[in-house]
Amino acid sequence: MVERARNNGPDTDPVAKAAEAVEPEVEPEAEPVGVTVPETPAPENAVSKPGYLFDGSNWTFDTMDRTYDAIRDIALNDLGLDVYANQIEIISSEQMLDAYSSIGMPLMYQHWSFGKRFVREAQMYQKGYSGLAYEIVINSNPCISYNMEDSTMAVQALVMAHAAFGHNHFFKNNYLFRQWTDADGILDYLEFAKRYITSCEERHGVTAVEEVLDAAHALMDQGVFRYRRRPRLNLREQAERERERREYQERTFNDLWRTVPKTGTGAASEQQDDDADERKKRLKLPEENLLYFLEKNSPVLEPWQREILRIVRHIGQYFYPQKQTKVMNEGCATFVHHYIMTQLYEKGLIPEGAMLEILHTHSNVIFQPEFDDPRYSGINPYALGLAMMEDIKRICVEPTPEDERWFPEMAGCGDWRGTLKDAWANYRDESFIQQFLSPNVMRKFRLFLLADDSVDTHFTVTNIHDERGFKNLRRSLARSYDLGAIEPDIQVVDVDLRGDRKLRLQHTMRDGVPLAERSRDEVIKHVRRLWGYEVTLAGVDRDTGKTEYTAPAETPDAEEE
Repeated sequence: MVERARNNGPDTDPVAKAAEAVEPEVEPEAEPVGVTVPETPAPENAVSKPGYLFDGSNWTFDTMDRTYDAIRDIALNDLGLDVYANQIEIISSEQMLDAYSSIGMPLMYQHWSFGKRFVREAQMYQKGYSGLAYEIVINSNPCISYNMEDSTMAVQALVMAHAAFGHNHFFKNNYLFRQWTDADGILDYLEFAKRYITSCEERHGVTAVEEVLDAAHALMDQGVFRYRRRPRLNLREQAERERERREYQERTFNDLWRTVPKTGTGAASEQQDDDADERKKRLKLPEENLLYFLEKNSPVLEPWQREILRIVRHIGQYFYPQKQTKVMNEGCATFVHHYIMTQLYEKGLIPEGAMLEILHTHSNVIFQPEFDDPRYSGINPYALGLAMMEDIKRICVEPTPEDERWFPEMAGCGDWRGTLKDAWANYRDESFIQQFLSPNVMRKFRLFLLADDSVDTHFTVTNIHDERGFKNLRRSLARSYDLGAIEPDIQVVDVDLRGDRKLRLQHTMRDGVPLAERSRDEVIKHVRRLWGYEVTLAGVDRDTGKTEYTAPAETPDAEEE
């Protein structure tokens, strides 16, 4: 996960968006800080005064270790956090930009979209349009955190509390990460993926591999399992299984089989194949995971191409929980760093000057522009997450009569630590907001609800932060964080592998909103490249069942021309 005070960068290319948009996060555990630095900053004033962990802006390895131990003590013994082992590394600004380009992962295969993103981020940074992240944290075991070498010691302390303990605890304990990700195996799998794709480039050429990756990246958002409880991935075993598959294919390959005439099936089996219901049952249609379907059923893909789809699919699945927990994850990390830094100050372990710098950085992170501010780009997940978690603490300790009506089981319980840890473990953004957003926070953010009807020429304010509007505001805000409502619902609905092999996709339209025509047609071309035959996409209104549009792919001859 990449932390920024503010990000005003432009949108990325829609076809390559999946490769460029995901931002990883990982949380560290309680072990001594191992710091790797390209160039050690000059420790002129790094010696701390008696009683302080540090004094001054410069840092040394000893100062980092000493501060880490103090942060760890509060995180584990006061807050009771449960974290992975930590691996903290110090990197330069250019290395941080390079980490942006490879979606924040320490190991990643090569692709042109990563270079494109590097150039964009570098230009934005050099022109002053955006700042660099304070840190990048990766959901792995051990949890890897990248800190900027140019940061002052006060910011280094804040970042360690935020990433190495806040994000780390959330990654290790939230049910979505436990269900869908393999923190123990992700680094080994990424190493395998990098080596495998490099070997494919050597065997089949960079252009051929790049075409498959382009198509897979364009479909990454539609390459995840959303609702089924699939077996938990063991990525080390996945890499070993692929090695065994490849070795078996090489041992058993015999080119003579290519010359054997293909025999037709009997009339009875042909009739069975032509039966649509039986065909869909056999192929387990409809299928929401397009990459999975193409990997398993494409008539034209070679084994190495299927493996590349599998690699992209597994990486997309690894990042999927982070898209559903942005508010909670950032809120958890921000709450943790604010609590720990406050405790260190109250214990007299950090000076006033450092605390002022920490509060200044903290205020930048949680800044929420008003709706009519030119800087407004939506609700800041740091601000909303922190406000809700501080409000939960208040309700547990000092509830008002209003809190007792809205949260009878939580109000006045006194155990705010247990309540927060339960929420961090068992909710995602949508359900967390639906369950815990209070009237107090809605008033603080001055929320209101706009009705946007396509037949009207204007917006209508239907609810505000008052007694009549609280429930509708909470329900609507929670719905805006539901990926099922945000991302398009596109599924494979039919294909006749024994007939014309036309692949039929269906987009279930919500509120009559179609897909953007340009990006839609480009993505269909990628699907057709992976499928090898004609592909059609039908837009069907969810409420009426009426087909609103059909988008066929171009024919092979037309594409070549």
